Amino acid sequence: IWQWHTGTMTRRSWSLEKEAPIGWIEINPEDAKTLGIRDNEVVRASTRRGSIDIPARVTPEIIRGVMFIPFHYKEHPANMLTHNALDPIAKIPEFKACAVRVEKVAEA
Repeated sequence: IWQWHTGTMTRRSWSLEKEAPIGWIEINPEDAKTLGIRDNEVVRASTRRGSIDIPARVTPEIIRGVMFIPFHYKEHPANMLTHNALDPIAKIPEFKACAVRVEKVAEA
């Protein structure tokens, strides 16, 4: 809603940055409860390709068993968690989907 694509232009807008200044991972409330994760808590999202620490956004807007991270934020680079495969004909990036493990970040 607030940022577009990689944010190279939209992140220059102070009003858009005010609405959504950092990335997040959307987690269904039932999944969050199972994982012991609270809204706005920082979690670690890991795939075979890497991991990032990112705030959780617990919301019924995402279905159970699925999580979503916007890729507009260099501070929370979702694209480093996925692969860089291209469609063989159109040469555009493949739809970004992969298995992810989400866990609470150990408190200091």
